[in-house]
Amino acid sequence: MEIVDFIVEDAARGISPLEGEMAGRPEGVGPADATSLGPHGVGASRAATPSVAFGDISPSRGEIAGAFAITAETAADVPAREALLDRAMGPKRRKKSSEKLRRGRRPSEGLAFVAHDASGAVSGTVRLWDVVLGEGGRPALLLGPLAVDPTIKNAGIGSALMRHAITEAARLGHAAILLVGDAPYYDRFGFSAEKTGSLAMPGPYERHRLLALELVEGALADAQGTLKAAGRKLKAQRLPLAA
Repeated sequence: MEIVDFIVEDAARGISPLEGEMAGRPEGVGPADATSLGPHGVGASRAATPSVAFGDISPSRGEIAGAFAITAETAADVPAREALLDRAMGPKRRKKSSEKLRRGRRPSEGLAFVAHDASGAVSGTVRLWDVVLGEGGRPALLLGPLAVDPTIKNAGIGSALMRHAITEAARLGHAAILLVGDAPYYDRFGFSAEKTGSLAMPGPYERHRLLALELVEGALADAQGTLKAAGRKLKAQRLPLAA
């Protein structure tokens, strides 16, 4: 099974998504849409493909035994996702510059995923957000946060989430993905700082950690300016009227 080979390779190398800024350092999040029921009794986004299941990783090969499935995130996953992010990233995760591009916004349609373990518990999360590159610039996606339960961080779940997210973004017609993270981890997915030199985040960040992946060749050619939020806005919650 090809994807399992990726998982085994990552675990054998001792690589964890928690090494990157997207998982190991503060990143913020927002609520997700509720959708129709799917695997594990949670919903499946109408824009997402069916869940991706992964078989057992044999402990005889020196890896962590277990199984997980990647599904579209739903409102039922939100409490567990938030708890996982708190465990993986700590209390300052909402202060990163990426949060300025997510605050008050919904993830890009069909691009919020969770990994469920064999018991149905949330063991990993990744989401992508709509942005534009500079004032009136071209559209792109910002990936993050990517996080995996720290107790199983070497099981290949982060790599599987990344590959699934990239594949879905391409399938839905997006042209480029950006993130802030460690190049040694993300370069194997095709990310680099090669085309981000004229781009900037809206707050403090380390310039060499702003990475990008073109899904369409030339999508980032001559791209410049500060990233700006472009995603669907969250609906304001109405407060109950006083008696």
